[in-house]
Amino acid sequence: MKTVDREYVESHKEEIIEAIQKGSIFIYPTDTIYGLGCNALLDDAVMRLRELKHREEKPFSVIAPSKNWIIKNCEVKSEDLDKYLPGPYTLFVRRDENAVSRFVNQNDDTLGVRIPTHWFTEIIAEAGVPFVTTSVNLSGEKHMEDMNSASKEILDQVDYVIYEGEKRGEPSKKINLVS
Repeated sequence: MKTVDREYVESHKEEIIEAIQKGSIFIYPTDTIYGLGCNALLDDAVMRLRELKHREEKPFSVIAPSKNWIIKNCEVKSEDLDKYLPGPYTLFVRRDENAVSRFVNQNDDTLGVRIPTHWFTEIIAEAGVPFVTTSVNLSGEKHMEDMNSASKEILDQVDYVIYEGEKRGEPSKKINLVS
């Protein structure tokens, strides 16, 4: 595990983007809480994340690299995107079959998509891939607020922790747009 801050990410942007694209597992800040994620296109990375969270079937959401990516890969009205994103919302929409790894949601053709209002979202946009976003915790436990509240089991298995101090926010609000 490599613990870094915003300054490191911005001065080593190519390293971070390459790590995202290759499937590294990250703990990262959002506009709400710390997230746990990886490149949502890579089966191996998504399965590694599932094992890490002890989460066999419950679907993951993703941070989309852009609104255009959402429009291209999901069934959604642009007015809904403009109303909620970027922001502290997860929109549930229908997705194309190849939008993300089949292990992101094995149950149906829906996908939770986010674009947080946060500087790290710009790094994901530059990486150009959808990025799994789930809370930093083992399934059923409280989400991470600071390094002391993070599960040692998770910390020991992630590749990067992008830390910016304590976050006492709430998870994003869920909006169901599936018709």
